[in-house]
Amino acid sequence: MTSPPATGQTGHRSGPLLDHLARLIRMRAETVLAPLGLRPRHVVTLTVLRNGGACNQQALATMLAMDATNVVGLLNELEAQKLIERRRAPEDRRRHVVQLTEAGTQRLADVEAALAAVDDEVLASLDADQRETLYALLQQAVSNGKVICTETVVEC
Repeated sequence: MTSPPATGQTGHRSGPLLDHLARLIRMRAETVLAPLGLRPRHVVTLTVLRNGGACNQQALATMLAMDATNVVGLLNELEAQKLIERRRAPEDRRRHVVQLTEAGTQRLADVEAALAAVDDEVLASLDADQRETLYALLQQAVSNGKVICTETVVEC
């Protein structure tokens, strides 16, 4: 038996709706990203690098909440497409600094245009003000004192 909602709660749960919306967006996003040779995790990485500038691989792994070994594979994929470049950190030659290339910046702009069309399709029932409100509420819900990049949450 489930207990009734606490006083002031409507009994509505956002989690299942957010999960469904995320699945719809992800399915459409994967469809438009495939011809560009990217997956959502690539877009998150490119966005973090654009918004935060060059950073070392270890810090990037932390920002992406990924195991460092998986980040190496991800960066290998992006580097093969010449979207990022890695170079040794001058202050510590054991570390690599990762930064977005000009080609990465352009590809990210193409991706964002394609993803805007996905938003338009999936969120078609919302007007511009409602979309802004939704975005602001989602940012507020996930922020908890963290900086929000377009596609991910980055610890300060």
